[in-house]
Amino acid sequence: MAHASPFTVAAAQLAPVFMDRAATVDKACAAIAEAAKNGAKLIVFPEAFIPAYPDWVWVTPAMRADLHSALYADLLDQSVTVPGPEIDKLARAAKQHKAYVVMGVNERNAAASGTSVYNTLVYIDDKGGTLGIHRKLVPTSAERLVWTPGDGSTLEVYDTPYGKLGGLICWENYMPLARYAMYAQGAQIYVAATWDSSDSWVASLRHIAKEGRLNVIGCCIAMRRNQIPDRYAFKELYPPNGDWVNDGNSAIVGPGGDIIAGPVAQKEEILYAEIDPKRQLGSRYWLDGAGHYARPDVFQLAVNRRANEMIVDDHEPSTKSPRKSRG
Repeated sequence: MAHASPFTVAAAQLAPVFMDRAATVDKACAAIAEAAKNGAKLIVFPEAFIPAYPDWVWVTPAMRADLHSALYADLLDQSVTVPGPEIDKLARAAKQHKAYVVMGVNERNAAASGTSVYNTLVYIDDKGGTLGIHRKLVPTSAERLVWTPGDGSTLEVYDTPYGKLGGLICWENYMPLARYAMYAQGAQIYVAATWDSSDSWVASLRHIAKEGRLNVIGCCIAMRRNQIPDRYAFKELYPPNGDWVNDGNSAIVGPGGDIIAGPVAQKEEILYAEIDPKRQLGSRYWLDGAGHYARPDVFQLAVNRRANEMIVDDHEPSTKSPRKSRG
């Protein structure tokens, strides 16, 4: 059961220190300290915050393999492993400031080749432990140039003193069955980390909150063009009169679909909102999509929760009987 008293959550609409893992982790730790000082018990960061969202995939022509290869090499070099030293540093900050943290990272596939990248959310508790991760199931369109798909083994929600915590990444939130998997696991606080800063995305946050009868924290990077170092040639492919690469437009939405913080655009800012668990639970009186409003006699969802391992060690002895020789 969720915490009975209202509590504060935060959405850190910030820009990374572009493609600089260490500096971005330091910026995140400073934001954790600031948000916790302002009372936040849960602090959410944007999609792929460390070391950056690879926005070049949308502006660099596919035929420019030279640019894509060089940028991918940099991204890989600055991505994180889970577990790893960067996650440890974030966990120490979460413990020091007694806050839960949800962080978007580019994650190397360290268990296999070490040279592919997942789009991952890392869930950290207020004692410095890693609750788990979620890897984006389907990279969207041009994102497939850099990210490999996750699998159903990370489609989880986590128990916290403030309610069940889970979420999806960017346009995964347009996958109805993925959303329903969150609802059916009892999600009460729903993270929607994203790069989408459109008005229609804010409308989607409101829809998810009302459909799932939960609190939705939508968090996006807000970044200016001049925050991309000049050494990256793709920077010149943006419209010359544009200042902002991404507006942000982060928002926090209550269980009735009402916006309770934001949206904030074209500004780096930490958004705060007070969440009342009783309001969230009481709203299920009207609609409980994985409860009294479900029809399991008509609809059922099957989720493959097995991990798709690259290497499986088979130590089991053969059960086949040796063939007898004839002679």
